[in-house]
Amino acid sequence: MKAVIMAGGEGTRLRPLTSNAPKPMLPLANRPMMEHIVALLHRHGFDDIVVTVAFMANHIRTYFGDGSEFGVRMVYASEEHPLGTAGSVRNAMDELDERFLVISGDVLTDIDLSKIVAFHEEHDAFATIGLVAVDNPLEFGIVITRPDGSIERFLEKPSWGQVFSDTINTGIFVLEPEIFDHIAADRPVDFSGEVFPKLLAEGKPIFGAVATGYWEDVGTLDAYVSVHRDVLDGKVDVELAGFELSDGVWLGEGAELHPSATVDGCAVIGPGSRIDAGAHIGAYTVLGSNVRVRPDVDLQRAVVHENAYLGEGVHLRGTVVGRSCDLRRGARCDEGVVLGDECFVGENAVIGAGVKVYPFKTVEAGATVNSSIVWESKGARSLFGRSGVAGLANVDITPELAARVAMAYATTLKKGTTVITSRDSSRSARMLKRAMMAGLNASGVDVLDLEVASVPVTRFLVRQPVARGGITLRLVADDPQSVVFRFFDEDGLDLDSDAQRKVERLLSREDFRRVFASEIGDIGFPPRALEQYTAALGETVDRDVVRGGGFKLVVDYGYGSTSFVMPNVLSQLGADVLGVNPYASTRGAMAFDRRVHAEEVARLVRAAGAQVGAVLDPDGEHLTLIDDEGRILDDNASLLALVSLVAGHLVGDRIALPVNVTSEAERLVTPHGVGIEYTKLSSAALMDAATDPGVGFAGSTDGGFILPEFLPAFDAAASLVKLLELLAREGTRLSAVVNGLPRVHLAHEAVVTPWEQKGLVMRSLVEHSTDRRLVLVDGVKVLHDRGWALALPDPEQPVTHIWAEGSSDNEARRLVQEYARRIRQLIR
Repeated sequence: MKAVIMAGGEGTRLRPLTSNAPKPMLPLANRPMMEHIVALLHRHGFDDIVVTVAFMANHIRTYFGDGSEFGVRMVYASEEHPLGTAGSVRNAMDELDERFLVISGDVLTDIDLSKIVAFHEEHDAFATIGLVAVDNPLEFGIVITRPDGSIERFLEKPSWGQVFSDTINTGIFVLEPEIFDHIAADRPVDFSGEVFPKLLAEGKPIFGAVATGYWEDVGTLDAYVSVHRDVLDGKVDVELAGFELSDGVWLGEGAELHPSATVDGCAVIGPGSRIDAGAHIGAYTVLGSNVRVRPDVDLQRAVVHENAYLGEGVHLRGTVVGRSCDLRRGARCDEGVVLGDECFVGENAVIGAGVKVYPFKTVEAGATVNSSIVWESKGARSLFGRSGVAGLANVDITPELAARVAMAYATTLKKGTTVITSRDSSRSARMLKRAMMAGLNASGVDVLDLEVASVPVTRFLVRQPVARGGITLRLVADDPQSVVFRFFDEDGLDLDSDAQRKVERLLSREDFRRVFASEIGDIGFPPRALEQYTAALGETVDRDVVRGGGFKLVVDYGYGSTSFVMPNVLSQLGADVLGVNPYASTRGAMAFDRRVHAEEVARLVRAAGAQVGAVLDPDGEHLTLIDDEGRILDDNASLLALVSLVAGHLVGDRIALPVNVTSEAERLVTPHGVGIEYTKLSSAALMDAATDPGVGFAGSTDGGFILPEFLPAFDAAASLVKLLELLAREGTRLSAVVNGLPRVHLAHEAVVTPWEQKGLVMRSLVEHSTDRRLVLVDGVKVLHDRGWALALPDPEQPVTHIWAEGSSDNEARRLVQEYARRIRQLIR
């Protein structure tokens, strides 16, 4: 016997879950609704199935194919325009030349279909309707039957005053092929509203078979959540994938559950999912395939679709999370929240009860959302962040995205040009770099691959005449789960904002250049790249002067690729070096902690009697210094020490520093006739300033130093070499330099500021500071008699940073608290 599955529904009441998928394909316990119907039909001997499709029909065809994978034969009948329930079945009449059963593809049921067919045959019926009793029949069509099962009347969507029965039409029918004589062609026709009442009026034998078992019309979001509870409670007989780990807890193939994670009550953990330490999976939670649950996540009655990522400390209560959503650290979704596919929810964002977020939308970090997001993007993230294109490896940043971004970048370059590529030692970077190289080649760009190399070495090679740009892929500092693509122009500097926007436009339009096979780019490996960098670095200092210093050093290479070049440079300078972690290691780099490494180097400096200790970060850009007394210099002290030393030997007349640097820097350089050029806080702004011929040195407040005569970008190795030369020229020790530095009194605070109010905050601060001198290089810097305060909106987070300097620590704290209070008053 044949069966018809009606699968043409759009499921508008289930949006945003059905915004880009048909209702029958919504997962129930990790299988599409319609797959449960196919399995039910197969169990009752229906192995020849016709599927009527309309909305997003290809989703259904692609998943089920010819049905052989599910033990049945399946064919499809497509509706060009809506035909109603009866019209859609009539559209498939060429396949239906014998008695057949009709069932909806978007319900969940375990009704005994064989009994309904037997009832139909016993009563020699023309049409039999499957009926079930429900508590609230108002949303359904009531069917009133006589004692023998024959139908007396129909009531479509009755009021309570018309509820004379609690048996409703399930949408399960057994029909004779002569039914088609009673269905008009080429117009919408409904079984319940037109065909069955007409047959009843004509005296045809129409019966209602009251069925036992479970039946639920999954027509609303509340029903979608409740049927998962019914599945886990065993109220409906459906097959769950995986094996039962404990009573009511199902674990899919390849799923990983950390021993310290807890699962309370009934739950389904889909295949390939991973639950990290400390996570709590509450009762009636269903996780789809390949869901990543990070530490300290707390889930209660949550339904999470496939490939979602739940960051540390995420809290979900009665929430449905669509496919490939990305929820970052501390995000919270309250009761009734529904996220469509591929939504991004930033750190510590709160989504209030009942809010619906439609697919592909962004909720920024720290935001509180109390109304649904349908059309607006809520400030969708741009591709480029402050350091490049960053995201979770294999979640945000996939090989597919890497290839597409590389093709977009390559399209901005001329065909046949060359790009330098490099990476750190991590497997994530290695995988993604291969995808990027393929993308570059596909757009007709050649690649010279440095394989594993530090960022400064990559920048240095990009500046050679052969190259027109560069890309390096690395783990994100302090977040080993994330990677970043960093793009360089032909000068070895970060891409400027115009070039970034061009790449973003090409990517969003997928307007990539695709070349002929004969024009596909090549991959090469530059010979003696490290030797070129080493030789050039050695030329930037007077080697004899450094050798004369007779330096004894302790250098921690931070498990980075700087260890490939630095030992050779230091040996040429005659330094006696105790090397720590002198090799590239992904495990070591992932666990890198500047403070911990610096404390170990400080201990070794004291034990060995060394003059200088240094910790280089894994990327080779930032430097932490330890003096000969074993004191760890904070970033401000390191910056001031280098500024005081370099001021008397500057090639140029200016030093570039970010606008939040202590005013003591200016007092240190003024006696040498050197000026300070203040820049924006971003690394790109500092590097751009370093390209000016008059700038001889630049430094940041996080351990990054620039020697423009060598490379207009951060380079920890070059900075250390220059420090040795300056100490030798001055005939002094680093401890003496540090002891001579003025005391610095700085304070910092961050104030949560909604994105839409950042402009108001900045404007108001300017308007209320007209009686004081302002510096508007980056943010609003207000100069006071004995200090200053700087307010600057964060470019990636909904916060405003406040820095202040005063004549004492208490004065600096008072200033920063004063401006924090002003901002909080403005945004109330």
